[in-house]
Amino acid sequence: MEDNDECCSTHLIDGDGTFNSSGLEGFMKTVKLSECGLSYAVVSIMGPQSSGKSTLLNHLFRTDFKEMDAFKGRTQTTKGIWMARCTGIEPCTIVMDLEGTDGRERGEDDTAFEKQSALFALAVSDIVLINMWCHDIGREQAANKPLLKTVFQVMMRLFSPRKTTLLFVIRDKTRTPLENLEPVLREDIQKIWDSVPKPDAHKETPLSEFFNVEVVALSSYEEKEDQFKEQVAKLRQRFNKSIAPGGLAGDRRGVVPASGFSFSSQEIWKVIKENKDLDLPAHKVMVATVRCEEIANEKFTSFLTNEEWIEVDDTVKSHPVMGFGKKISSILETCFSGYDMEAAYFEEGVRSAKRKQMEEKFLQVVQPAYQSMLGHIRSGTLEKFKDAFDKALSGGQGFAAATSSCRDSYIKQFDDGCADAFIKQAHWDAARVKEKFRRDIDTHITDVRTSKLSELRTSYENKLNDALSGPIEALLDNAGDDTWPSIKKLLQRESEKAVAGFSTALTAFDIDEEEKDKMLSGLKDHARGVVEGKAKEEAGRVIIRMKDRFTTLFSHDADSMPRVWSGNEDIRAITKTARSASLKLLAVMAAIRLDNFADNIESTLDLALVETASKALTDALASSSWEKVPASQTLISPAQCKSLWRQFKTETEYTVTQAISAQEASKRGNNWLPPPWAIIALLVLGFNEFMTLLRNPLWLLLIFVAYLLAKAIWVQLDISREFRHGFLPGVFSISTKFLPTLLNILRGLSEQGQRPASNDSQRNPALTPSNSFVGDNNNMGSSAAHAKAQ
Repeated sequence: MEDNDECCSTHLIDGDGTFNSSGLEGFMKTVKLSECGLSYAVVSIMGPQSSGKSTLLNHLFRTDFKEMDAFKGRTQTTKGIWMARCTGIEPCTIVMDLEGTDGRERGEDDTAFEKQSALFALAVSDIVLINMWCHDIGREQAANKPLLKTVFQVMMRLFSPRKTTLLFVIRDKTRTPLENLEPVLREDIQKIWDSVPKPDAHKETPLSEFFNVEVVALSSYEEKEDQFKEQVAKLRQRFNKSIAPGGLAGDRRGVVPASGFSFSSQEIWKVIKENKDLDLPAHKVMVATVRCEEIANEKFTSFLTNEEWIEVDDTVKSHPVMGFGKKISSILETCFSGYDMEAAYFEEGVRSAKRKQMEEKFLQVVQPAYQSMLGHIRSGTLEKFKDAFDKALSGGQGFAAATSSCRDSYIKQFDDGCADAFIKQAHWDAARVKEKFRRDIDTHITDVRTSKLSELRTSYENKLNDALSGPIEALLDNAGDDTWPSIKKLLQRESEKAVAGFSTALTAFDIDEEEKDKMLSGLKDHARGVVEGKAKEEAGRVIIRMKDRFTTLFSHDADSMPRVWSGNEDIRAITKTARSASLKLLAVMAAIRLDNFADNIESTLDLALVETASKALTDALASSSWEKVPASQTLISPAQCKSLWRQFKTETEYTVTQAISAQEASKRGNNWLPPPWAIIALLVLGFNEFMTLLRNPLWLLLIFVAYLLAKAIWVQLDISREFRHGFLPGVFSISTKFLPTLLNILRGLSEQGQRPASNDSQRNPALTPSNSFVGDNNNMGSSAAHAKAQ
């Protein structure tokens, strides 16, 4: 390539038909052809060899094509096809200088290249200059005849005409006016057009359908150079704004956008070299397809390497990105608008199809990031909702009110987040994610509601447990005729109290009446269940309760004082009374009597277990159910009652036996005095001795001292207690303790006599021994009394 700052001449196709693709790419970059869109024009020139084509182009477009040296004779100067940019002309105009026709250098083989280059020029050019000698006009064997035939013949290989402008340049014009030359030239052109074989589709097609024919005449460059330059300058003006309506190329069709010119030219030359017919519309679609795909790939690559996109994509995998939608939309808008700008002039159907494919490709890459963003919005908003909801409930706000306010607020926040993440090019609908978010919120609300209701129900159930368990246990412990009526009243009172409080608390949850009634009914059932459970629990300990009641009544009197079996008590009556009370407890515990039904459990048990008047009544307990009592309300079956009563009697017999033994022992202990007749006889027979004692006071004093000593020994030995278990055991026990006890008493008296006299003893020394002795006797008496009480 020969570079020039103005025209940038480039050898496009060499003489062997080789296309210089790299040269064309460099040419396009240098002249910035790709930026022109459709605002460019292509001009080519055809004509006989050495007819001054390059000279004309250099003067007309200020190019630097190589010109023939006239002093060296008429030889081939231009080989193949050269191209350059026209300087100083708008729009950007590309001119191609074709190798001359009928040159002797090619000889007989020139026809093929002539047709190929002519077809190439017609396919890519908007204006074709036909350079011809003035003296050839009207001549049958003139040089222009083969050239025009070639042009018209190859034109038939273009399935769709481009409406190319054929500008006939008549060189070395003679004195004959142009007005006279032009009709003759047009007549020659028409004859040649009519004589060229045409396909059936174009047999009747006029020349004007394919070409705009223009004619211009120029003076001889060698003989009238100044005039020639003046005429060329005037012609140059016609190439300014040549593609505008009314310009030289104003009627052109099927223009390939400038960015596709390189690829289009290479493909056209390839088809021509393969000697195939050239379908320009199909070629245009093909060029648009390739170029639009290239542009789309370029934009996609630029998108993948965009730093902002990479940062957003990396961040959104773990964290939400503020302004996600605006950032992605901006990046996509840049890529899409860039595509639209570069592909704007290509075939619309192809351009739109490729843009749609490009959009889908872009959005496939963006969608995972978008879904991640929606996931962050959903999870983040859900967590905020949970926190706000819990705070609202903790702050005392009603459940229904907290649900309504928080739910609406955070659904709006979610919508705002989705709007922030919205990508306008995608038009994706976040409805599915929003629906899932709604379900998540509703699920959490339902879980919290269930939990709160469960806590509330448990709270009232615990209150019922506390309110019922203790009193019921006490009532069953004191089982009597009014036990179950009292339990029913207690159950009703506490149930109504709990139901009222529970009902008031449920109003905050905004639940329907059916569910509310069901929950209140469940609380009532729980209260009844507490009573029934406690009754079953106590029924399992009924034998212990019966024994406790029996022991309490048997061992204590009516004033709840412990019984002392002195011998006057009616143990049989006491036993019967205690057993009857225990049997009543068994009867009370045998069934749950919360419902209104009458039963004869107590009477049946009394007749069968206490009276035992007949065997038939005893056999009545050989059953698993009570008459008139539902099985579900039975705690202790008749057979179990019979078994329990037998066990109860067995385990309480020892207590009764012990009482009887104690009573007999008490009786024996109280019979140590002689009978009354013996006492009377003693008094009658001992009258004389008694009188002797009265007459002699010293004996009386000695007897008194002996009495005191005997009394002290009696108290110390607790004679009455020793004889409680019989005479012989008492005598044996006293005999072993008598001498030590007597010695202890005498030792105490001796110690009292050896103590130093106090002030009191000095004032009343005669009373000291007696008082001490009496005091000791009193102490002894107190000790004996304490031992007896024990």
